[in-house]
Amino acid sequence: MFETLRADWRAIFRNDPAARNALEVLTYAGLHAIFWHRVAHFLWRHNLKFLARLISQINRFFTGIEIHPGAKIGKGFFIDHGMGVVIGETTEIGE
Repeated sequence: MFETLRADWRAIFRNDPAARNALEVLTYAGLHAIFWHRVAHFLWRHNLKFLARLISQINRFFTGIEIHPGAKIGKGFFIDHGMGVVIGETTEIGE
């Protein structure tokens, strides 16, 4: 999972010319959303579906980005201006 998160981190610097430094990137809602999605997806795959949905809903509340914990998202994923983005359960992005 950590390699996937590193790939997400690198994708921000590769695709966002406004990303000036690592500390600033830590404030990005898109990074928060994908981090918590990866946690929720891990739980979903391990049949802890209620906890996965709970984390997903808290993530949506704080970021405005809704990603179903069953969605499969590959490495290096980046959401820039994500308010209102919805990614459903059957979605497969990358890899």
